[in-house]
Amino acid sequence: MIISFAVIGGILLNFGAFLTYKGKIYESVIIYLFADLCWIIMAYQKNDYWGLFFILMGVIFGFLAFKKMQSGKMQKNLTKDDNDDL
Repeated sequence: MIISFAVIGGILLNFGAFLTYKGKIYESVIIYLFADLCWIIMAYQKNDYWGLFFILMGVIFGFLAFKKMQSGKMQKNLTKDDNDDL
């Protein structure tokens, strides 16, 4: 049985979600980027250039979010305060 890049990417996506659940955000972002790499390869193999484009855009935004978290500039509070107007 040969495992496709879609399956590997899906497994990595689940593992990344588990790490997010455990609060290991930095590690989960890295796992998500590896999952995206699998989907990039899959899209390229299928000549799905629109899919490739949107996956690459997601990777870029994910990497920028990772750098923002790493620099400490990202809002880390996930709970809404009573003073928030959202």
